[in-house]
Amino acid sequence: MTSKELLYIDDALGHEQYFQTKCNEVISQLQDRELKTTVQQMQQTHQQIYQSFFSLLG
Repeated sequence: MTSKELLYIDDALGHEQYFQTKCNEVISQLQDRELKTTVQQMQQTHQQIYQSFFSLLG
């Protein structure tokens, strides 16, 4: 992998971590179960995306 590709992956990992953190913050504040479930699904999706990017480094 080129250094530019590695920088892209590093940047993407940072964005996915940020999205997961924000989802978790929102989840802790939500009272509506349906909305909470939706945000939890979003958090899981971002976690899977993070894992996919991370696996490119292995």
